[in-house]
Amino acid sequence: MIDLTPALPTFVITLREGVEAALVVGIVLAYLAKAGQTRLKAWVYGGVGVGLLASGVVGCVFLLGLNAVGSTNQGYAPILKPLLEGAFSIVAIAMLSWMLIWMTQQSRLLKKQIEGTVSSALADSTADWGIFWLIFFAVLREGFETVLFIAAKFQQGVIPIVGAIAGIVVAVGIGVLLFQFGVKINLRLFFQAMGIFLLLIVAGLVLSALAHIDIGLARLAEIHPSTSLCFKFSASQSSCILGPLLWDTSQWLPERQFPGILLHTLLGYEDQIYLVQAIAYSLFLVSIGNIYLQSISGWGSKVTKPQTST
Repeated sequence: MIDLTPALPTFVITLREGVEAALVVGIVLAYLAKAGQTRLKAWVYGGVGVGLLASGVVGCVFLLGLNAVGSTNQGYAPILKPLLEGAFSIVAIAMLSWMLIWMTQQSRLLKKQIEGTVSSALADSTADWGIFWLIFFAVLREGFETVLFIAAKFQQGVIPIVGAIAGIVVAVGIGVLLFQFGVKINLRLFFQAMGIFLLLIVAGLVLSALAHIDIGLARLAEIHPSTSLCFKFSASQSSCILGPLLWDTSQWLPERQFPGILLHTLLGYEDQIYLVQAIAYSLFLVSIGNIYLQSISGWGSKVTKPQTST
């Protein structure tokens, strides 16, 4: 039986990012209909298609490059793989955190900003390309964040990609319900719930990023002891740079077995946590979590009432 648990985080992330992109697309389509410029709809759909294709190409390049690292130099592959996973995890943490906060803060002005951009594009002789690039970059931006997350999880194979595809499909469905059929969805509640899930998933990336770096440096120390960057607090300490072990629930709630694997996937649960990990995890949740909660407290409801054309 195939374990689809690793698909859940990418599903959550892609669903949230996909709905954001769907909102942009829907607002543009509604404005074009209002302005009597329905001829430009084809450029909107073209921007969506090319944006998705470009995201897929970027993802393939990332994954092929990462796999090539593991096959070109077998001697250093055990070192490079965890270090690359750690590096991509750090970049994903930064990107996802920034977009989570920025999008939440900008949500009240989203519709006005997009309509202003479309209005400026329509006043130009190259309105078709202006609309195309607006949609293209909106889709590519959301897709790139998902690609970074998948790259950070590339050791889990193709399963996270399945979650990403499912997230796109559901996001498209939500967009169609909103703008084609006029179905009312509480987007404020949706984004708040998805945002909290995303915050916890990214917090879990903090733990795994440090764990990957620790493994890579420990393996480097084994191969080249003279270049070791490890510091150990005791002879029994298995960590290289993470300090003493603070948490060990591997005997009664292992992270690779149900329900631990579900908690690990969605909430960043780890059955072993070291001092540095605990400090970094706490700092992340306190700082980014506090900023995010302050952001959603001021979220208006304008974006939850999309215009529909007849």
